[in-house]
This record gives sequence, structure tokens and C-alpha cells, in this order.
Amino acid sequence: MRIKWFSIIRVLGMLFVLLYHFYISFFPGGFVGVDLFFTLSGYLTTALFLDEYAKHQAIDFKGFFKRRFYRIFPPVVLTLLVTTPLALLVRNDFIAGIGRQLMAALGFMTNFFEILAGASYENQFTPYLFLHTWSLAIEVHFYLLWALIIWGMTRLAKTLGQLRGMIFLTSSGLFVISFLTMFISSFFVSSFSTIYFATWTHIFPFFLGSILASLTGLKTLTRPFEKAMTKWNLKQTLSLILGGLAVELLLLLFLPFDSIWTYLFGFLLSSLATAIMIYATRILHEKTETVKEPAILLFFSNISYGIYLFHWPFYTIFSQLLSHTLAVLVTLVFSILFATLSFYLIEPYLAGKKGAFWNVEFDLKPYNKQIWTAATIFLIATIGISILAPRLGNFERESLINNLYQSNNRMGQTLQLAQKGKASSFEVTEGLTIIGDSVTLRSVEQLNAFFPDAFIDAQGSRNVSQATEILQNNIDNHALMKEVVIATGVNITYSYEEDLEKIISILPNGHHLILVTPYDGNFAQYSDPVAEKYANYARQLAKKYDFIAIADWNTVAKNNPQIWTGSDNIHYGSNHDTIVEGATLFAQTIQTALEQVEKQPVKNVGLNGE
Repeated sequence: MRIKWFSIIRVLGMLFVLLYHFYISFFPGGFVGVDLFFTLSGYLTTALFLDEYAKHQAIDFKGFFKRRFYRIFPPVVLTLLVTTPLALLVRNDFIAGIGRQLMAALGFMTNFFEILAGASYENQFTPYLFLHTWSLAIEVHFYLLWALIIWGMTRLAKTLGQLRGMIFLTSSGLFVISFLTMFISSFFVSSFSTIYFATWTHIFPFFLGSILASLTGLKTLTRPFEKAMTKWNLKQTLSLILGGLAVELLLLLFLPFDSIWTYLFGFLLSSLATAIMIYATRILHEKTETVKEPAILLFFSNISYGIYLFHWPFYTIFSQLLSHTLAVLVTLVFSILFATLSFYLIEPYLAGKKGAFWNVEFDLKPYNKQIWTAATIFLIATIGISILAPRLGNFERESLINNLYQSNNRMGQTLQLAQKGKASSFEVTEGLTIIGDSVTLRSVEQLNAFFPDAFIDAQGSRNVSQATEILQNNIDNHALMKEVVIATGVNITYSYEEDLEKIISILPNGHHLILVTPYDGNFAQYSDPVAEKYANYARQLAKKYDFIAIADWNTVAKNNPQIWTGSDNIHYGSNHDTIVEGATLFAQTIQTALEQVEKQPVKNVGLNGE
């Protein structure tokens, strides 16, 4: 039984996700679109189980999984086969280790893959092509878990009413456990992405939908729901739908991904608003018997799953090749095209049925040879790319080489430190200490050319909080040089103000401090561009303290667009020439700041009261 107007929720969820991925700075809360799908899916799955039990006093679980397989698996395979070869058009960082991504997607384990990889959902230098299949993994986990639980309930229940009661109680318990797990975990995790990806923390919207299904039903309705349907008029029903929609729109516009309030209440609020819309649209179905669902709404509802699958890898690839606006347009065209092809032609064909689009039937059986030949070619290409793809991309390989180069230089620098004399009455050793992240690591060869005696400690994924710990370690071991450079900021931490203030506080007297302003060329796509805020705050600190100078890499990076062509817009360069040019500019930026700070006093809290 198809319920009119559920299409509204499907299309709304799809639009939220698209707006979030395409224009995150304007629609920071669009990630809740996934939770609309989760809640609706939990409702429909449970309601259909109840309808089947009401009709047959049993549930065909084999038939259920067969239907789910044909609906879920073919579009996933088509997405992987089409988009993996396309990734050859962009830098090889996107296909490095792609075999693991493919296996995770096909095994519906992407969410655990992302957790183990330590990935951040919003901020990745090279986003995984199939990152978005994390939500599909949780959905499949729900189907497996819930079908097993329902199977056990049907063995115990004697009547439909008993089964409804069992489902209500079990759903309620699992909902509370999952939600409280997210709620409590949000106080302890270092990255919210962990609880966003995890099945046990993000599965509760499904069970909220299941609770609603036990209270209402889909075809076989409960008496309280039937009374509500009789009592409510069209105006009340529409008002409830609009109320739920208003809540979702507010979340779309104002809910930040990396706020603890999102995990304490944001996802719950979105799921509750979705449940309200489901309840009201089910009533609206009965109130509009003579009204047909708009064909365009039904069309986009049918292909919403396909659009979700295709849009992310297409957008990831096209955004590397085209301007942002053009990448969005091309992504939409290709996503709609392939989603339509999948839903109306390929999925029916694989199920042994004829496809139909806009009342026109298509029988693909006469084209069996051509279809399977094309599929084989794409399959061979995808397998070949997976086997031959490098384990590490260019960036990761260069980082590893630079780490080895840096380690080799430290051996000689340790001896130099022991031989250096004290520079002043503060007993500070003349020299340069640079503590940085992956951008510094990328520049280590040029930095050593500019500053051969510098002590460079750079590491990928390092944030300012970790830099503070390394600074303290240098202080404790009397290994800190007079000139101290802190080059972090692109690996976000929302406590950067506190961390920078701590660096200033623990820095001993007799030192200069140079803060390198970070650059993230993707800042326009972020809901909260922390690197830009970090840069501005560092500039404010330099005005406040006379022993601080700014190495304004943020400005230099913006003034040299040529070094960012083909890069991830954080780590400059896509070939030898642009990498050398970017590293030289980075080193020159620090050199300019060092020349400036030499004219400034060192830190001397006892005398100037800073």
C-alpha cells in the first residue's frame, strides 16, 4: 500500500543532504536529512511487518530481505562501477587505497571503516568517494537486527495486539538506550564524527519510527489512530505538517555539526519533527482521496535513494575539475540521470521485470548481451583500479618521505643543541624551533634550506592543542630555542583560542613567538570556517603582545592561486614545481616574520607585566 505524501519527507531529506554538501556555509544543518530517512525507514519497515502479520499471522522474512536486496544492492553496485573509473580523472589521492573503500561499501561497513580511519565527517583533505555510504550501513544494520527481533516476537505473540505491544516496548527500550549512548558519549569523545558514524549511537531514529508504527499502523490501523483521523480536519493536519517542516528548516539553517547541543538534542529534535510529519501525512492520505500526488514529487521520491548514492562521488570528482557552480550543476544532471536509469530500468530488469518510465514500458531482455558486456567492462576496470591503486596517495607518500627526512636532520640537530651557548640573561639558546602540522611537514625540505639549524617538529593531522603539549615538552627538556614558530590551525579544534592563550602563558621569558596563520581554501564550503577564525585570532594576539609576530601564510596563500591548482586547497602543489614553489613561499613567510620579530622585545613578564 503506497501512502501519498510520504514523498514529501523523502524529497525533503534528499534536498537537505544536497544543500548541505553543495552549500554547507548556508545550510550547516543539512546533515539531518539523513535522520529524516532513518525515521521514515523505521516506521515503514515496522508498519509493513505488522500489516503482513495481520494478514497472514506470519512474516515472510526471506521475501523481506529479497525485496531489500533488490532495492539496496544494485544501485550501490552501479554507483561503485560508474564512479570508480571516473576518479582517474583527478589526483591519485582519491583512488589511493580505494579497494578498502569499495569493500566497506559493499559490506555495508563504511561507518566502522570511517571510525577506524579516524575520519572527520565535515573536514577531510581528500574526502573518501564513498563516505556517504556510512548511512546505508546503519540502515542495513537496522534491517538485520530488527528483522531478527521481530522474528523472535512472532514466535511469542498470539495476536496482532500482543505483537504491537511487544514492538512498542522493545522499540522504546532500544530507542532510549541508543539515544542515551549518543547523549552521554558527546561529553567524552574527542571527535563528534565518532558518535555520528557509530551504529549504536545513531540508530535511535529508526526505533522512534518503529514506536510510531506500533501506535498507528500503515494499512491495518490502531483504533486510537482511526479516531484521530476522524477527528482531525484538513487544516489541522496541514498545520502539523508545516510545524514539523518549520522545525526541520530551522535545524537546516542553524544546527552546527560540531556542537555538543547537536548530539544532546539536535538529532532527537529532527527525528521527533519527522515523526510528527509522518503521523500527519498518513492522515493527509485519507483526507485527500480525490487528490493525486504531483508526478514530479513522486518522480523525485522514487529516485531520491539513487540521487543520494550518486551525488557525493560525482560531486567530489567534478569539484576537482570544474568551478563550484558548474560542478553542482553537472553533479545534479548526472545523479538524476543515473538514479532514473537505476530505479526505472536496471532494478526491474535484475528482478526479472519490465521497466516503465512515464507509462512507457521498457523490456531490456533483448539487450542482455550488451548489458552484461558493459557491466563486465566496468567491473574489470573497477577491480583493476582497486588492485593497481597505490596504497598511499601522493600527499601521504610525500609526508612519509618528509618525516624520514625530518628524523634524519634531528640527529644532527641534537648535537648542535648540546654545543650551543646561552644567548642572554634569560639563559635562552639562540636558534629556531618550528612546531607544525602536515603543511609544515610538506615544506620541511625548503625550511631546512632556509633555516639549516632549525629544530623542526612537524606531523600530519596535528592541531594546536597537540602543539601546545609538544611546546611544553620542549620547555621541560630545556630544548626550546629563542625563536618559536607554531604552524597549526587547519586540523580544527574548537578550543583554539584557549590553546593559543596557553601557548603564550607557558612560553618562558626570553623567547619570541611566531604564529603562522593557517589556510584552508575550502573555507567557503564549511559551516564554521575555523581556520579563518584561527588566523584572525592569531593576528589579534600579535597586536596585543609585543613579543609575537605573524607569519601570514593565510594571506600569502590567497595571493598565490597558482600553487593550489589540482591540490586539496590545504596542502599546496600537485606536481614538483608547484610543491617547491609552495614550500618556498611558506618558508619565506616564516623568514619575513623572523626578520620582523628580531626588532621586537622578547617575552619578559617580570618587567613589562604582560
